[in-house]
Amino acid sequence: MSPFKGSVPNTTEWKHFRFEVEDDIATITFTRPDKLNALTFEGYADLRDLIHELPHRGDTRVLVIRGEGRAFSSGGDVNEIIGELLKMAPHQLLDFTRMTGEVVKEMRDCPVPIIAVIQGIAAGAGSVLALASDFRVLGASARFAFLFTKVGLAGADMGSAYLLPRIVGLGNATKLLMLGDTIDAETANRLGLASELVEDDKLEETAMALARRLATGPAFAYAQTKALISRELDMPLSGAVELEAMTQALLMNSEDYAEFHAAFNAKRTPLWRGR
Repeated sequence: MSPFKGSVPNTTEWKHFRFEVEDDIATITFTRPDKLNALTFEGYADLRDLIHELPHRGDTRVLVIRGEGRAFSSGGDVNEIIGELLKMAPHQLLDFTRMTGEVVKEMRDCPVPIIAVIQGIAAGAGSVLALASDFRVLGASARFAFLFTKVGLAGADMGSAYLLPRIVGLGNATKLLMLGDTIDAETANRLGLASELVEDDKLEETAMALARRLATGPAFAYAQTKALISRELDMPLSGAVELEAMTQALLMNSEDYAEFHAAFNAKRTPLWRGR
């Protein structure tokens, strides 16, 4: 996490979702269950700003994103977003599409591991938020729908055409993004979209066990691993090997690396400090 903090204080109130931090685990909960947690303009902006702020807070080692009720998120609100977009000028539309893309960029650039906890539908932008997370814990009721073409837009949105082929392969991504069909949890698991697939009544327990494992683990190593995974997607092997060599040399000088050695010889569990 960044040791440099400016004069602007942390935001204490987020109006468009619930935000909580406990024991180094931050949780974003979408709170529009009557709308299947559909996103609004302000919701997108709050997500962008919070995830940008997260590494500077100093109280978070893992972020959990979930939806209240029977869905993760059904994507952009049909009337509050789609209806309003039809009234906008081209430059305003570009401002909006860039903002939604910035949410995904912030998620991938954030050094904090992100877990999406998915029950029910993750559609449109909701499916891309899950895609941009580091881990996706699915309940048996989970469903994905990259449905942008179903509303007359390109199937590539918010970075989905970049991320999805790298997770499920080009052929599967083409089918999902072009046809926009809904897939169930078993299909998502088979394609590689699920980090874990459990029954719905085990979803909370499984997600929080993973969150606690990440929160108490070697945060510096996790952050560097996430950064390398993202950076190396567009690098040749020679560049990737050199970047990994430099990163490992950096980590070999860290307190956590020395702590592992001390703990190993003392036959105790390492006390990871994240530095």
